[in-house]
Amino acid sequence: MSFLKELWVFLRVRKKFWLLPIFFMMVVFGGLIVLTQGSAVAPFVYTLF
Repeated sequence: MSFLKELWVFLRVRKKFWLLPIFFMMVVFGGLIVLTQGSAVAPFVYTLF
C-alpha cells in the first residue's frame, strides 16, 4: 500500500494527473494477462482482441 500512497503523492505534487488513465490501463491489461494464463476465462478474453 505504501507504493500506491507514494504514487498518489507524486501525481498530486507534480500535477501529473494525466498519467492516471495510463496506470489504470496497465493494471487492466496486467489483470487480463493473469486471467488468461491457463484459466477457463481465456477463450472469452481472446475474443476481445
